[in-house]
Amino acid sequence: MDLSLLSFETLLPFILVGFGAQIVDGALGMAFGVICNTLLVAVMGLSPARASANVHIVETFTTAVSGISHVLHGNVDKRLFFRLLVPGIIGGVSGAYLLTNVDGETVKPFVLGYLIAVGVYLLIRGLLFPPTNQKPKVVEPLGLIGGFLDAAGGGGWGPIVTSNLLVQGVEPRRVVGTVNSVEFFLTTIVSLTFIANLGLKDFATATVGLLIGGVLAAPFGAVMAKRIPTKVMLILVGIVLTATSTYGFISAVL
Repeated sequence: MDLSLLSFETLLPFILVGFGAQIVDGALGMAFGVICNTLLVAVMGLSPARASANVHIVETFTTAVSGISHVLHGNVDKRLFFRLLVPGIIGGVSGAYLLTNVDGETVKPFVLGYLIAVGVYLLIRGLLFPPTNQKPKVVEPLGLIGGFLDAAGGGGWGPIVTSNLLVQGVEPRRVVGTVNSVEFFLTTIVSLTFIANLGLKDFATATVGLLIGGVLAAPFGAVMAKRIPTKVMLILVGIVLTATSTYGFISAVL
């Protein structure tokens, strides 16, 4: 792409989307991929594989900044980090390979339906029940499934892993910080897998804008995750997860 064709006016809408998506993702541990993929596919007309590849390349940079910020603010659980890392990478590579060779849209409505139910549960739990701080029992399968669906569906690491760890009663800021930090390694490996299968092409205007906005916003999410009360975070995660999954579900079945 000719960089001389880029202008502030053409980049601004995507900078704002990237900034807003990353603020939500950094604070709540989800939504960057969902928001950006929806934009690239529905508005820009990219194929699901190309959109997912572009977003994962952008996320390589945003998650690096976000992960460092979460480490500096003490939001990362080291043991949980390593339990998620290897299964997440295995699932991500498998999902990226599948999406570049097979139509992975068939399972999407079922996954989104499940996430809607989890979002409603977290919302109700945040409103009606006191927060808990427990050790997670199911971790590795979440990493494997979350990594696979993130690559194959263009987003899903945060919604799958963050929401299910919250359901198990893990402290929200530790969940968000750890999931965001693991995501850097996941997105890096997934991006390389996409490049190996699709080839390396120039960034589109949308991707440049998303990258600028996302990197600018990344440090703020860690601060918000540390300061938002557990009860409020459960409610916010429930709302965001339910809203984005419902939109995706309706789009997938229509």
